[in-house]
Amino acid sequence: MRRTLTLLISVYASVPVFLYLFPWLLSHAVFAHLLRVPFFVDLSRPQDVLNHTCNFYLNTEEDVWVGVWHTLPASQWEAASGRSADWYQEALGDGQPVIIYLHGNVGTRALRHRVELVTLLSAAGFHVLSLDYRGFGDSSGHPSEAGLTSDALYLQQWAKTRSGGSPVCLWGHSLGSGVATNAAVRLQEGGGALLPSGCHEAAVDALILEAPYTRIGDVAANLLLTKIYTFLPGLKDFLFDLLEKNQIEFANDKNLKTLTCPLLILHAEDDNVVPHRMGQQLYQVSLEAQREFGTDDRVAMVSYPADLGFSHSNIYMDPSLPEIVKKFLQNSRR
Repeated sequence: MRRTLTLLISVYASVPVFLYLFPWLLSHAVFAHLLRVPFFVDLSRPQDVLNHTCNFYLNTEEDVWVGVWHTLPASQWEAASGRSADWYQEALGDGQPVIIYLHGNVGTRALRHRVELVTLLSAAGFHVLSLDYRGFGDSSGHPSEAGLTSDALYLQQWAKTRSGGSPVCLWGHSLGSGVATNAAVRLQEGGGALLPSGCHEAAVDALILEAPYTRIGDVAANLLLTKIYTFLPGLKDFLFDLLEKNQIEFANDKNLKTLTCPLLILHAEDDNVVPHRMGQQLYQVSLEAQREFGTDDRVAMVSYPADLGFSHSNIYMDPSLPEIVKKFLQNSRR
């Protein structure tokens, strides 16, 4: 009994020590990119899990290639039979909205809830581009906050030049919400301009955040494993210091203070990974920020009651989701 207790205490005490000595371990925990689930799925053959989809790769930086699936809207399903990758690219200019799906940590673009969401959006009439960031899935390179943001930016600009004027919406889920707001801020800083009226022109057509957090450190501090150490003084500061050493912040709260693009937040009240209150905080931050520019009517939030059981990754189960997204994108074009 004494040996068992000693072992448990040693393991308990060793975790913070290991994180302090090897801060890169926290980076691997944040991205969890080495868990390439589902196993035994050939990502170059999306047709095995998703219809009307073409796989391709983009060279986002030197020596970095990222895998992308392009899933067509329902209006193009029949015409897609036997078509080439070039035809899929041209189809992006058919007038239908384009959604760039930026997934969370763990797994690839073939993970079940991601495929289910893409299937739903495709049937609703949207083009969907599903990205595996560098280091994820069959993409090369190693993940970092700057790297993931660069991958999303490259794909957004690639899609925008081919969309024929159709809106290109960034959809970020969980970890991907930080990637989405980072990219949106970069686009706004590089492409936005002050108009004579004093209004700010957003460079991003629309932004949808599913299960978003305030900052990634806040999520880390909320995890069950972390709560075991809550009695230790300065735990949260310790985590934030380690994240800073890894150059990981993903500050949605800070980003939304400057963004002026149309925003839709989707969050389940029973989310057991990212608390619902974080989504509410972000909604209030964005409302206050956009009120200064008279664009707060383009900020919306949909909360899902806990009894629906959508939790962190199952919002796609909402039968009204396609109409919610359609209405949001239509309003964003006003």
